[in-house]
Amino acid sequence: MRLSTKGRYAVMAMADLAGHASDANNQAKPVALADIAERQDISLSYLEQLFAKLRRGGLVTSVRGPGGGYRLARPSNELRIADIIVAVDEPIAATRCKPNGSKGCTKTGARCVTHDLWEELGQQIHIFLSSVSLADVVERRVLGRSRPCNDFEGTEETSEDAAADFEAA
Repeated sequence: MRLSTKGRYAVMAMADLAGHASDANNQAKPVALADIAERQDISLSYLEQLFAKLRRGGLVTSVRGPGGGYRLARPSNELRIADIIVAVDEPIAATRCKPNGSKGCTKTGARCVTHDLWEELGQQIHIFLSSVSLADVVERRVLGRSRPCNDFEGTEETSEDAAADFEAA
């Protein structure tokens, strides 16, 4: 799966907004897109396009006038990363086929032999991104959420354990 700059920048900007959206008294304050653009090194005009989509998606609200900007529409722990990516029209898919399309990705219109593999990967990515909140990203609680499956139920074997087992054999 390839996530375009649209999805990545939308998540970066929303994380920046969440991280800078309260003042010293913990009151919600609007954040100017120019400030986000400068901190995240993203074009202001590109951010304006993204935030128009995020506003239409109900993820942010805008405040006009001096001191205006954008606020999160809900607390950051209620905003899911998948929602942000979907709001900016970024499909979460790993296949070449069009989502919900009846045709496959081959020249004949059939599904390729690995279609189900990539379809399932796209679903797993969506499930993972739906499990991560914007607060998780801002508070750096994302690492360690995914663990590889072990062949041995309930045990984790270290490289030292494997080396010891090998030497004993």
